[in-house]
Amino acid sequence: MSAESVSISWDDFQRVALHAGTVVRVESFPEARKPAWKLWVDFGAHGIKKTSAQITELYSPEALLGKQVLGVINFPPKQIAGFMSEFLLTGFHTEHGVVIASCERPVANGARLA
Repeated sequence: MSAESVSISWDDFQRVALHAGTVVRVESFPEARKPAWKLWVDFGAHGIKKTSAQITELYSPEALLGKQVLGVINFPPKQIAGFMSEFLLTGFHTEHGVVIASCERPVANGARLA
């Protein structure tokens, strides 16, 4: 059975803390095995959280700064090549690279996906 065909309850969905935030800082990540950026995202009341993201094919640092993105902020921190990732940036894999999930219109930083 594929993950797409498994039903979940509303309570299951509610446990995933998907929030909007704005990218406030981007740095290169040469220590990563695959090309990646280090991102710092302002999630409002949840604070500024950092992550590593393999999105270099489609996004430059300049294109990322100020962009509102969607992130899962309640995964445990994960060490990636000496860098502590604090949230999961969401997106869609395509043949050209990962397309970041973002907001169609501006929302408050920290707003939760409903």
